[in-house]
Amino acid sequence: MNSTLTAFDTTLRDGRVVHIRAMHPSDEAEMLQAFERMGPDARYMRFMRAVREPNLVQVRKVLASFPEGGIGIVATVPAADGIDIAGSAVAIIGNDPAVCEFAITVAAEFGGAGLATALMTALIAAAKGRGLKQMEGFVLAVNRSMLRLATRLGFYITRDPDDPTLRI
Repeated sequence: MNSTLTAFDTTLRDGRVVHIRAMHPSDEAEMLQAFERMGPDARYMRFMRAVREPNLVQVRKVLASFPEGGIGIVATVPAADGIDIAGSAVAIIGNDPAVCEFAITVAAEFGGAGLATALMTALIAAAKGRGLKQMEGFVLAVNRSMLRLATRLGFYITRDPDDPTLRI
C-alpha cells in the first residue's frame, strides 16, 4: 500500500519549470524560508489565523512523520542558495488509516500559474497509491481560488456551521 512519489518536472502555464518531489526532513531550512516569504494574508489563508512565526516543533514533527504518517510533496525551483520551495502539499493520516487531511501552500509569485493544480494532482495520486479513500481539508470561505481548485478536482464543498471554514 505504500507508494512513493516519483519526482518529476512540470512546466507551469507561464512557462516556468518546477521540480516536484517528496518532502524530506532535510527540507526544514527551505520550508522555513518559504514561510518567511509568505505575506500576512497568505499566512492567514493557509493557517486560518494570524501566524507571525513558524512553530519549529510542529514543522519538525510533520517532516519527521513522512512517509509513515502521511504524504509530503514540494515544488522546488533553482535559487542562489540551491533551491527555493515554490509550493508544498501535505496529506496527514489521522486515526482512520483510509482518511487524510490535506493542506497546500503556493508562493505568491507562483499563484495562478497552475502550481496548486500540479501539487494537488500529485498529492491525490500519491494518496490513491497509498490506498487512502478520502481526503478532506479546511478552507476559509474567502479563499475562492482554493475552493475553485477543489471543485475542479472533484471535491465536495460543505459548509461548517460552527466556524468560518469550509470542509472539502
